[in-house]
Amino acid sequence: MRPEHCVTRNHIEVWREHALPSGPERIRFGTVLRGSLLPILVWAGVGCFVYFVYNPIVATVLGGLFVLSFIVGFGLRRRAKHSVRCSVYGALGGVLDKSMAGL
Repeated sequence: MRPEHCVTRNHIEVWREHALPSGPERIRFGTVLRGSLLPILVWAGVGCFVYFVYNPIVATVLGGLFVLSFIVGFGLRRRAKHSVRCSVYGALGGVLDKSMAGL
């Protein structure tokens, strides 16, 4: 895969192109985070809620699920011959995108 076409585009429909470029071009990590503010806030809010209401162990399990999802997404993208950079961005964007599927 050519590097200029190896970018994270999977959650562009969710955010209606508010933060991501319209065509295939290199995307910076800050752009991925800016396009994913709502899921990041939801993950952080739920993590803080379960930490204070239930137990720090529950928050650790929640964080572990996030990391496990990230690792699986990264591995699938690397197996599909994407670059490391694209795999990291795609795994992060994919986890954040799929976690907000019901909203």
